[in-house]
Amino acid sequence: MAMMTQPNIVFIHVDQWRGDCLSIDGHPVVHTPFLDRLALQGVRFSKAYVSVPSCIASRASLMTGLSPRNHGRVGYQDGVEWNYPVTLAGEFSRAGYRTHAIGKLHVWPVRNKIGFESVELHDGPLHIIPRYSRIHGTRHQDDYLTWLQKETGRPDADHFEHGVHCNSVVARPWPMEERLHPTNWLTTRSLAFLEEQHNDPQQRPFFLYLSYHRPHPPYDPPAWALEQYLQAEMPDVPVGDWVGEFDDIDDGVHPAAARAVYRPDILRRARAGYYGSMTHIDHQINRFLETLEEFPFAKNTWVVFTSDHGELMGDHHFFRKSRPYEGSARVPLIFTGPRDSGIAPGSVCPSVVEMRDIMPTLLEIAGLPVPGTLAGRSFLEHARGESQEPLRPWLHGEHAMGTRFGTPHWLTDGREKYVWFSGNSHEQLFDLIRDPQELHDLAPESPQRLEYWRRALATELAGREEGYVDEQGNLVAGRPL
Repeated sequence: MAMMTQPNIVFIHVDQWRGDCLSIDGHPVVHTPFLDRLALQGVRFSKAYVSVPSCIASRASLMTGLSPRNHGRVGYQDGVEWNYPVTLAGEFSRAGYRTHAIGKLHVWPVRNKIGFESVELHDGPLHIIPRYSRIHGTRHQDDYLTWLQKETGRPDADHFEHGVHCNSVVARPWPMEERLHPTNWLTTRSLAFLEEQHNDPQQRPFFLYLSYHRPHPPYDPPAWALEQYLQAEMPDVPVGDWVGEFDDIDDGVHPAAARAVYRPDILRRARAGYYGSMTHIDHQINRFLETLEEFPFAKNTWVVFTSDHGELMGDHHFFRKSRPYEGSARVPLIFTGPRDSGIAPGSVCPSVVEMRDIMPTLLEIAGLPVPGTLAGRSFLEHARGESQEPLRPWLHGEHAMGTRFGTPHWLTDGREKYVWFSGNSHEQLFDLIRDPQELHDLAPESPQRLEYWRRALATELAGREEGYVDEQGNLVAGRPL
């Protein structure tokens, strides 16, 4: 049984939040004062990535400490069973922690607890869930929806009443009372957990996972949050000098990789809805953190904030996620701990870290053994400023796509980013220091750097079942996915 001296963990997970969308990171529009304050209390990672930038695969890396090559999820596919023997929540549960999840899990089967003792589920408008329920004659699986129907006294009440699709750029205000919004519900339930923990005679240390569905579409924040951005001055979205290369790409078969050029007014409203959803969450996180401070156990509690992937929001005429570019693959990551955590308040860590690295880091923080099967590596020394050595020479990312360009594979060391498309061997190279928005493709003028990165990627992909690398160690295009 874990002892009372072990720290508590609060893990705040959001969905589709870009890495640059914090005002403390210099974003020119979105205002996140409370997350900024959290960052000033701990360490912010400026080069945190997800290796497969879409919901399920990213969450698999987080919850298992494995790389995509290990856990097998290299794209987006619903309905694939989660059967991992070692999970983040499972390790904390095994050590005697009280483990509880509220919000989005996006696992299969729907009520799979993946090691948590208890779950209050709200996966958002995932159509596979009601479709499955209708086919098999089972009741809906969403705890928020059950609460909403009871709270309103309407058995037909639904969070989809406004009709805004969960992957569109349409934005409109939340049509009900703000307290009924899924974001508020999650926060309300988290406060109830704190009360229960305080009154629990066992007083076990806890691992609390708060998983907000937003700012993933639908962009439906409360009216006040949307309206404050509708007239805000917004800079043009970055469009690289290379975007013409993708003019004839067919993304219709992969809706998570949409490409479009919208009218300025439509794009402005979508951005307002996206930023408004962030500000709404920022306020609700503050609601939780302020209440947390009222409890004695707050002094021994670590708080983590991150996202499962980003949102391109028009960058290079792309929307949603799955692309290798910064708006899609880079995410915010903040760690704060007790006063004796060893973390310098307000520090910024430039080390490249990934979702798989969070599990071993949290286990080290809790003084728990790190399973030898994990592919991730603890970055606690980096968070404390005790090490500047990279966790790995480069980070490899990918996302399967059904286009003629094939799967984009990418490598980054935080300074450069190399992209190789498996369908046709198209290559890109970006200088992330001088060109963080990836406006200029250096590939045509950098043969030596391209050769270095090709060899590095071949090392990463050697032995893959797709046959991406031949016997001579060369990358092979056109392999079936």
